[in-house]
Amino acid sequence: MATASATDEQRAPAREPVLSIRDVSKGFGAVRALTDVALDVYAGEVVALVGDNGAGKSTLVKILAGVHSADQGTITFNGAPVSIPSPTESRELGIATVFQDLALCDNLDVVANLFLGRERGGLAIDEEGMEQQAWEACRQLSAKIPSVRIAVASLSGGQRQTVAIARSLIGEPQIVILDEPTAALGVAQTAEVLNLIERLRERGLGVLLISHNMADVQAVADRVVVLRLGRNNGVFRTADVSYEDIVAAITGATDNPVSSRAHTGAADKEQAE
Repeated sequence: MATASATDEQRAPAREPVLSIRDVSKGFGAVRALTDVALDVYAGEVVALVGDNGAGKSTLVKILAGVHSADQGTITFNGAPVSIPSPTESRELGIATVFQDLALCDNLDVVANLFLGRERGGLAIDEEGMEQQAWEACRQLSAKIPSVRIAVASLSGGQRQTVAIARSLIGEPQIVILDEPTAALGVAQTAEVLNLIERLRERGLGVLLISHNMADVQAVADRVVVLRLGRNNGVFRTADVSYEDIVAAITGATDNPVSSRAHTGAADKEQAE
């Protein structure tokens, strides 16, 4: 079975990750949602975070989005330790999160959704400037949106996901977190969203993709991080791992001790440096 190894770590980029998580733990009463979780995301890289229901994926995403605070551990952004006490702090830091429900207003058009709560202009809203920036955001993603003045209620599932992703780019983030972006989408719409993810990588953004769809993961992810029962259970390079290997790590058919040792060794080395 192909797992991350010391040789793989030596081939890893020498540059510093944009986002680095070390020993992050979170509990809700007697329930331990996360225990000593570690994760790195580099610029221009898609990292898939996978795991069964209850593995801790949503909790980790909410910590990064500023919804929950970690009980312990460190989060480093661009090499500096940071705290993320609120969603506003997360956005200002450079982390954009697109949750599964998208949080779009169906009765508003694309422009209004992109700038909702952060409209440009003073007493008079700069509608023309906002519309131009909306078109620019869509062009950067090669988005298939018929008009930025169309109501979101009229868009398909894939187009709605496009609007949510484009909205995340308005604040010039460095990391984009996508929570199950292809859930409940058809084949054509899924392909459209996967193309958007590739556009984000081409723009040099770090992407953290949460997904249950292994086909999507293997199509766009550079690395796969597996969580099981709130703990790391494998870090894989997508090109070197099979579908069966990932599923085995998710279900616990293997605990990937080699991967765990390699990941821990790399973390210790980075901290020492």
